[in-house]
Amino acid sequence: MLKIVIAGGFGAGKTTAVGAVSEITPLSTEEYLTEAGADVDILEGVEAKQMTTVAFDFGRLSLPDAPVPLELFLFGTPGQDRFVDLWYDLSRGAVGAVVLVDTRRLESSFTPVSFFEDIGLPFVVAVNHFDGAHRYHPEQVRIALELQSCVPVVACDARNPSHVASVLLTLVGHAMNNALAGPAHPTSATILQDT
Repeated sequence: MLKIVIAGGFGAGKTTAVGAVSEITPLSTEEYLTEAGADVDILEGVEAKQMTTVAFDFGRLSLPDAPVPLELFLFGTPGQDRFVDLWYDLSRGAVGAVVLVDTRRLESSFTPVSFFEDIGLPFVVAVNHFDGAHRYHPEQVRIALELQSCVPVVACDARNPSHVASVLLTLVGHAMNNALAGPAHPTSATILQDT
């Protein structure tokens, strides 16, 4: 059993991704956007968005046919920067994270990328291909987000279960490779998992 965090900016597709692959009815803590949040929930680029995650999403995916049978527990984070403190709790004990990226609003991806770099948790970047959005080569996204060469960058459609499952398997492989290589020095991810 592995815990995985799915993070990303506001409206990047986290709830959709969890719902696409979960074999159980996903737990969702979505609430309607209101006037009270208009100053902090910037809808530029996602004007049709009506709801937002306020705690986390949870889903489960079993992969019995993987090279090693896996059961994945998926925790989707809220996307707004004001919830970053909650990300620490959601990341405790996780094997790694997926950062979903919306290239139409790339600036919203810097906070989750920096967060996982800072705590030392292995992560992959999954570029969510929204309808009508320009398609960028993964290396262009890597350069724009200033990612290290070891961070996998893949394309996906968060609505497509096989795409999301493929991203999750990429993350598991990346996290296993990191674990086998061993950290060069203790990271806060180790501290998060041991407390």
